[in-house]
Amino acid sequence: MRLNELEHPSRVHYRILALTWAGWLFDFYDLILYTFLLGPISAELGLSREAHGVLLGVSLGATALGGMLFGWLADRHGRRPVLQWSILTYCAGTALCGLAGDAVTLAGARIVTGLGVGGEWAIGHALLGETVPPRLRGRFGALLQTGAPVGVGLAAVMGSFVAPAIGWRAAFLVSALPAVLVALVRRLLPESDVWLAARTATGSRRPDVPGLRRLVGLAFGLAVLNMSAYWFTYTWPPTYLAQERGLGIASSGTKVLVVVLGELLGFASFGVLSDRFGRKPVFSLYATLMAIGLVSITVLWQRIVRWPPLLLLCLWLVGFGTGTWSNFGPMFAELFPTAIRTTAVGTLFNAARGIQLVTPILVAVIARRWGLSGGIALAAAFALAAAAWVWLLPETRARRIEP
Repeated sequence: MRLNELEHPSRVHYRILALTWAGWLFDFYDLILYTFLLGPISAELGLSREAHGVLLGVSLGATALGGMLFGWLADRHGRRPVLQWSILTYCAGTALCGLAGDAVTLAGARIVTGLGVGGEWAIGHALLGETVPPRLRGRFGALLQTGAPVGVGLAAVMGSFVAPAIGWRAAFLVSALPAVLVALVRRLLPESDVWLAARTATGSRRPDVPGLRRLVGLAFGLAVLNMSAYWFTYTWPPTYLAQERGLGIASSGTKVLVVVLGELLGFASFGVLSDRFGRKPVFSLYATLMAIGLVSITVLWQRIVRWPPLLLLCLWLVGFGTGTWSNFGPMFAELFPTAIRTTAVGTLFNAARGIQLVTPILVAVIARRWGLSGGIALAAAFALAAAAWVWLLPETRARRIEP
């Protein structure tokens, strides 16, 4: 009996969840840490806001290539070994960031980081989706996704409270160490028995993909819209709160942690609700809540800032709405066949993320006229568009995954 045919989750399921969660936590932490260190990096290397936009975009663009490369490798060589390769790659990129001497070497380090980050997400979700009982796939996928807000929170603590004391270079170097431990622990992970069965049945053959083209296009569109909402929001928050809203480093860091608390609850609750009511209606609800929060903290800032509890609630809503991310792992795993699952999911997800290379630059350009609040406010429109787009896709709740 395969793992995904068990009626109740076993210790193996929780072990897979714990280790893929830890890998995704440090993966996202390494990607987002840079946004909390823009100030000290600028001071030492003399980089402008536009230059940072390019560097942020470069790392996002590299995730597209990483997703394609590591996704293909995972379909060819297995989920478990390629997870280790991807985590070691982004670990190396983070360490190189701390050693960079100028914008060029820093860009190279961010590319390496992006390559590893691109591989981690799709493979972890594929492994979990192929081993968890169908009726619990949404909540397990959501729990895995909570690694992202925990990573943001850890980055906020490191960038706002630790880095000022030890320096931005040491922050990067220290941040590379935990990922190495996760890569070593991953020896305890079992290989996906669904992938093993698919390899035995099909060998090197791949399924006929023309019938998947429309599905691929729709899934890609949803990922682009949701990621645009996210990256228009999350690229510049520390700078926005500190420079445009006059908050100190510690205060802005605290506000970001409120967003992170919202994310944690949003990510975790999305899985339970989507397993019960379906992927599509719950996705629409969460995306709409995110849009409401975004409009409140940008366009309506002057009105809500007078009531601190209301401001905190709106910041929390922004985080809670990003629970939509918990939809992608389970839903995408359910959409595509096993033989091409990590290739398809890794390519789609990370190509959509790669397109976001222009997002930090666009926000910086828009900020010249309307401020960072103007650029961040555009995220609300993308969130609402994603809330509508998801209805073009089939409902996949509790779909059985076969070899």
